[in-house]
Parts: sequence; structure tokens; C-alpha cells
Amino acid sequence: QVQLVESGGGLVQIGGSLTLSCAASGSISSIYVMSWYRQAPGKQRELVASITRGGSTSYADSVKGRTTISRDNAKNTVYLEMNSLKSEDTAVYYCNWKAVIRAYWGQGTQVTVSS
Repeated sequence: QVQLVESGGGLVQIGGSLTLSCAASGSISSIYVMSWYRQAPGKQRELVASITRGGSTSYADSVKGRTTISRDNAKNTVYLEMNSLKSEDTAVYYCNWKAVIRAYWGQGTQVTVSS
């Protein structure tokens, strides 16, 4: 089992920055990719960014160029740094860690971008 706890969400102004954290505990040796998803009100959950165990990253087009996913292996933590935030970035952000046999989700953290 893997437990994920997100933090770092909050209210930020348009154009501002925010860094989310996802700390993992439990049996993480089988994890091979770690991702951030988000879900805005009335919309489907969408993939924002991923980082593999090998360090390869990928991003949704909507956040590319202003978002960085990174990890600290010593802390079992994955980060999502978001810059130049837009109102459309408002959503609940979830971390997702995938193992061979199943995926694990965090409880979500709210990000609200407002003028």
C-alpha cells in the first residue's frame, strides 16, 4: 500500500506561482510513474504532468512552458511548480502514483486562481 498526501494548494492571483507537494509513504518500490492530475468544476479529471522513475517528464499542452514536475527521492516527494497561473488553472489537484498492479491517489488539494 502507498499513502499519498498533497499540500501547497491555496488562493493565488492571476500570474502568480504555486508549488504543490505530494509526499508518499508505504511500499513505493513498485512505483514506476508519478503524475499530477486536476479536475475543475464540471469537467473531467485531466493529466497535468508526469515523471517516471527514470526521470523523464511530460506535460499537458495547457501547462507546458510554465509548469515543472520534479521529485526528491530521499523525501519520497513529487512537486509541481506552477508559474504564470491563469484562471483556468483553478481546480482540485491530485497526485497519482502508478505501480504495476494498481494506481494510488491522494486526497486532492484545491488551487484557486483569482484576480
